[in-house]
Amino acid sequence: MSSDQPAGPRDPFAAGPLDRPSALALLQRADALAAQGEYQQAAVLYSRVVGHRDPDLHVAALLGLSECRYRMDEDDAALEGWRLATQAPDTPLSWMAWRQLAAARVRAGDLRGALEAYRQADRRAPRDAKAEIASRLGWLNKELGNQRAAGRYFGRSRAGGSDQPIVTYTILAVTIAIGLFQMVGGSQADAVTNLLMLDKAAVARGEWWRLLTVVLVHAGLLHLAFNMYALYLVGPMVERIYGRAQYLLIYVLAGIAGSIASYIFLPNPAVGASGAIFGLFGVVFIAFRVHSPLLGRAADAIARQIGFLIVFNLVLDVGLIGGGVGIDIFAHIGGLIAGVWLALVLLPTGLTLASLWQHPAGAPKAAATPMSGVLRVAGVLLLVAVLAVGLQIGTTIREGGTGVAGTAGSGRHVAASQVNRPMAGTSAAPVSPTQPRAGRSDL
Repeated sequence: MSSDQPAGPRDPFAAGPLDRPSALALLQRADALAAQGEYQQAAVLYSRVVGHRDPDLHVAALLGLSECRYRMDEDDAALEGWRLATQAPDTPLSWMAWRQLAAARVRAGDLRGALEAYRQADRRAPRDAKAEIASRLGWLNKELGNQRAAGRYFGRSRAGGSDQPIVTYTILAVTIAIGLFQMVGGSQADAVTNLLMLDKAAVARGEWWRLLTVVLVHAGLLHLAFNMYALYLVGPMVERIYGRAQYLLIYVLAGIAGSIASYIFLPNPAVGASGAIFGLFGVVFIAFRVHSPLLGRAADAIARQIGFLIVFNLVLDVGLIGGGVGIDIFAHIGGLIAGVWLALVLLPTGLTLASLWQHPAGAPKAAATPMSGVLRVAGVLLLVAVLAVGLQIGTTIREGGTGVAGTAGSGRHVAASQVNRPMAGTSAAPVSPTQPRAGRSDL
């Protein structure tokens, strides 16, 4: 064998420690053998990786080996492998070892031991795996006579095993409250709108908060309803995929990106959350193709429509602009681009095919290895730097008194403030060609 052959030892028992690429290659070969039912051969390869200095690979190999032992009716050996995996340093797969150990204890009649193992699994499991574990915890507590705890766990199981999308619901509540106040608050509402909307001249004077607060104000009931319905559909999906903190970061940066694109290309004021929502659409479009999140049939059905809806909305924007409706298509495009970028940069925290150990191999595929933490931070900072440059470009344009795209669509006024009418972003919600779209209307 020549020394320049591809990585991955032909002899799994070659002397010396395995490097990471060789260990990954063995795990992948073992995965393929186990999927074909060749458990004895797969077990040999898994055994070679057990003890690797990388805890991720060590635990993955133990899980694969234990599954093979279990399939070959070697229950004691399987149990010992799962136990060893729970004693290793925590990895993204550790919760599966605890879950398997708990199931083995149930089969052995050790319900209290199983209860503790499921609790350990619950602490480590991704959100989308918690529903099943909560159901098991509910059953065990019921069997052990703890009805109160059983009810609590069964409730968690019915709720999906994880917390509700609190960030999405909070954004919805605040935005809807402000939107309704705009409709009934009279002159005070006009003052709030003028304070929060994307007034380009005010941004040029240093009122940068408007780049974000614009997502809180809308141009009438239809505009508000369409945007909030879209947020209700896609917001929880993104929050479940990326977690609360990253979801909020995505919403904020996509909203700002949409505002800066509008700031550069259009001179008149704007209102609406459509830039941020188009960003969420971009996230869903990319995430379901790159990370394959496991969110259930309903979410999958929505995700399959996202590409069509993005194209449909942008084409409809062009048509409405041609008809003289003040649609801020640049905000939509800016938010969309930011969302696509963040979906590629950020690492999902929810359950995905890449993180799910479905077959005994246990190890994530080398091609699906996520970006390192440093690179992810660098990707976010790069977007922030681009936005900062865009802000400077927009300020230069505003100080020159022009807009790249001219002044089409502006010229009507808000009576209370005597400023150019804000442009309304289009809804990103599923629509048909006969449904009304939000355009310019009195605030």
